[in-house]
Amino acid sequence: MDLTILYRGPLASCDYDCPYCPFAKRRDSTTQLRADRTALERFTRWACAQTEDRLSILFTPWGEGLVRSWYRRALVELSRQPHINRVAIQTNLSCRTEWLADADLDTVALWCTYHPDQTPYDRFLDKTAHLGRAGVRFSVGIVGLPDHLDHARRLRADLPDHIYLWINAAEGHTYTDEAASTWTAVDPLFPFSRHPHRSAGLPCRTGSSVISVDGEGTVRRCHFVPTPLGNLYDNTYRRALTPRSCPRTECDCHIGYVHLETLPLYDIFAGGVLERIPALLHRGIPAAVLPSLSLPIRPARA
Repeated sequence: MDLTILYRGPLASCDYDCPYCPFAKRRDSTTQLRADRTALERFTRWACAQTEDRLSILFTPWGEGLVRSWYRRALVELSRQPHINRVAIQTNLSCRTEWLADADLDTVALWCTYHPDQTPYDRFLDKTAHLGRAGVRFSVGIVGLPDHLDHARRLRADLPDHIYLWINAAEGHTYTDEAASTWTAVDPLFPFSRHPHRSAGLPCRTGSSVISVDGEGTVRRCHFVPTPLGNLYDNTYRRALTPRSCPRTECDCHIGYVHLETLPLYDIFAGGVLERIPALLHRGIPAAVLPSLSLPIRPARA
């Protein structure tokens, strides 16, 4: 079985405090951190043991995972398993990066978000340069708030051409055509993020070849549909895996709508769906060619 897993354990603490972040913010107690480590280590053991399957894993913690040693260890260990095609994590890149030298760089990848109010620009850019020199696969992104536009333009100018800079539409923010055009000049794929996508009744890979797993092993089709499909550790989820349509009216998060079969994103990001790297950039083709990927997009609202 080829299976993509989005794992989100109980970790909810972060070293940043971004006001626009939709994730819950709290300071985890020692007990909560131990529970998160135990849950992640259990998941890692399970994933390592699934040698008859082909797995791709994306960690999407509520907080920042890579400042915790157990997340770094998990990525290194999982990257070295021959049956794991990709292991990636969403991160603010505040952690040290030397540990990646122990990982299999053909398998591990980072989805990095720059938060201008939380870290000096040069420090973040230096970290991306270190990743590049080390041969780590990564993308870089920023939230599309008006105050972030100059930062985004500066990033695009300073990052190598083959590094994808994505722009996430800010939650609850409406973009005029003029504003959207400005952001699209930075990220040619921004139109996919600008509006939520219609999803009700449309075919989606989640619940079939893509699942979401929490710290207790409860399996759901995705992070945004709460109905359980079973449990990872007793294999009850397997009999629930089947092609199905989306029960929600719309999907407005990239880690959700990227799996909609009505969108061309699996083709655009082929080989880099989890770390959000377009296929053309895998081959070293500059980001400037991305406008050629423009395809019809049907937003949920105009």
